Amino acid sequence: MIADRARIKIAAGRGGHGCVSFRREKYVPKGGPDGGDGGHGASVILRVNSHLRTLLDFQSRTRFEAPRGMNGSGNRRSGRSGEDLVIDVPAGTLVTDVETGYLLADLVEPGTTWVAARGGRGGKGNSHFATPTNQAPRHAKSGQDGEQREIRLELRLIADVGLVGFPNVGKSTLLSRLSAARPKIADYPFTTLEPHLGLVRVGEERSFVMADLPGLIEGAHEGKGLGLEFLRHVWRTRVLLILIDSLAEDPAKDMETLRGELREYHEDMTRKPAIVALSRADLVTDGSSAEDPPPFALDGAIWGGSISGATGKGTATLLELLWGVLVASEAPAPEGPGQVSPAEA
Repeated sequence: MIADRARIKIAAGRGGHGCVSFRREKYVPKGGPDGGDGGHGASVILRVNSHLRTLLDFQSRTRFEAPRGMNGSGNRRSGRSGEDLVIDVPAGTLVTDVETGYLLADLVEPGTTWVAARGGRGGKGNSHFATPTNQAPRHAKSGQDGEQREIRLELRLIADVGLVGFPNVGKSTLLSRLSAARPKIADYPFTTLEPHLGLVRVGEERSFVMADLPGLIEGAHEGKGLGLEFLRHVWRTRVLLILIDSLAEDPAKDMETLRGELREYHEDMTRKPAIVALSRADLVTDGSSAEDPPPFALDGAIWGGSISGATGKGTATLLELLWGVLVASEAPAPEGPGQVSPAEA
């Protein structure tokens, strides 16, 4: 399975302590306070790295500690601050606080940085505490502790089009037909166990990213089958391409079940632009054409015709339709609920 979830502990550095010191120079028997400040502790920063695709690096390492600041010294010398610890994560990473369950950050754009834990401030040296009535202060401030927290990282793939359908309806075959992606293809359910992305070209200068995702079954929003593995990744897709098997016993029921699972996961999923197509049309022998209306209600979706990933039937028309919907869909994908449901924890 793709490494799309991780749980790590992070600790920012403690600030260095301020110094208690007095000038000691020849012919200056009672020099004033000259204790320097402590350096600031290093922060823990998450940074989006466009070259990363999974959270695999966090399977073996689950604790990250940033360096502390150095203590101050005499002659007003400040301690060196710790160097921030930068942790790279893939684009599309959600960061959730384990203790509260609330979403802290949604890291999408490459190069984006977010401070996950702030380093402690360094303490002030005794040179800051001299007053007319206390010209030789013998105290300094201690450095502050850095923030510590346990966070959950969850990767949600970013794609323009997400393939939605029951297992073994031809999603992987279609992706391999339209792009250079080569997901595993076989004539049995749940061949796709992890998401696959493919770059689909529409003519010379037009292209979009399509995601082949694990198939849905009834009860997917409750975690049955590979439901949650699928639904967390379809969240960010701009347009849904719903595939209904041409040979299904009850296409209307299949359509109703798929839309219902999306709705149960989150109401916003049903507000995404959607195109519905009948897949595996090369196996149909009743003489129906791609233009024939579907044998079920579209429920607000756009009819995409009958297609075949194996032969390419109807795919050219479908690509143009997908491109038109993508161009018309300028609204960004939903950013996700503020609180992660227990099923996703």
